[in-house]
Amino acid sequence: MSEPIVDILMPAYNAEATIRQAVDSLRNQTRSDIRIVVVDDGSRDGTGRILAELAAEDPRVVVLTQPNGGIVAALTRGMAACSAPFLARLDADDMAAPDRLERQLRHMAEQPDCVALSGSGGHMDAQGRPTGGRVRLARVDRADPAWVPAREPYLPAPFLLIRRAAFDRVGGYRPLVVAEDSDLYWRLSEIGTLRNIDENFGNYRVHAASISSASIRNGRSLAFWSQIAALSARRRRAGQPDLDGIIADAHRYASAVSLQDFHRAAAPALTDHESTWLALAMGMKLVTLAFYRPYELEAADCLFIRDALRAAAAGLPAENRAEIADHLLGTATRLAIRGRVADALKLVSPGRYPALLGRISFRLALPDSLRDRVKKAAGRAQPA
Repeated sequence: MSEPIVDILMPAYNAEATIRQAVDSLRNQTRSDIRIVVVDDGSRDGTGRILAELAAEDPRVVVLTQPNGGIVAALTRGMAACSAPFLARLDADDMAAPDRLERQLRHMAEQPDCVALSGSGGHMDAQGRPTGGRVRLARVDRADPAWVPAREPYLPAPFLLIRRAAFDRVGGYRPLVVAEDSDLYWRLSEIGTLRNIDENFGNYRVHAASISSASIRNGRSLAFWSQIAALSARRRRAGQPDLDGIIADAHRYASAVSLQDFHRAAAPALTDHESTWLALAMGMKLVTLAFYRPYELEAADCLFIRDALRAAAAGLPAENRAEIADHLLGTATRLAIRGRVADALKLVSPGRYPALLGRISFRLALPDSLRDRVKKAAGRAQPA
């Protein structure tokens, strides 16, 4: 086999239902000078057997196995087998378009300043059926680690291509529990250009079994670590020490359940200003996650966000405050429709109660009993 120009790194855990389809989408690329490195992260199903069959069929498929250690451990293990000038990613339940790598390599050749790129793709359900949805692309040029929540320079991981030299220069993946990709992108953005290309590079599977969708607790973890990555970027940009101490001790957060747990554990390593910003940023990140994940904020989350907003909102730009208010109004509407009026009212100011009631009425034919509860609660909350 000739030396590959691209190594495609794929972590896999209990992926027997999708792994062959994912790997075959790479084996059938229009560029054949590739290597497919799959790390079986302690799967308990038939993933290992299928991978052995694929490796026997195609010498470009390299299979590594390890006890279950999570995605960062799997990515780190896989990197040991990667040496090509470009590094790509694909998850074990997604699919690459046949010419994905050819098109992406052409973009890289035309844009020497670009250190990493990704793009869009179609959504499919757990059974692989198209849903009609599409991967939304972030405006990486608008990335801002001081925004609330941080505007991340996000590149969709399933369609990622990175220059290996740039990956090595910034230190590769760091051992965050989640949001390891966002942390990497912040560091890559400091040495070159990131690009999201509005092209379909494959199919992305949307299902409730993903790690970040599995529970509200996992959502809080993602909210926390993504904002820690942004706060680390802020420190580096200011010439201050990184938060690598928090990242190196990521295992200490395994027992954290609530937003308060995560925040309390990190606070000693932060300045007062950073601590105040982090509380609101992680709370608002959870709000945005709950918009499209199969879970909803709990009462303690609403209380934490209310208190964080009171402490930090005054120091934010007007545009950011308005964006936060809109996100919270949307969340409060969902909660109120589900009968959680008290939690909904924690998220909006009394002046926006009429807007909340209007949105609820628009969303459904509001039962008189629920309408009365909202009106009464709003009346009680109005300042004297």
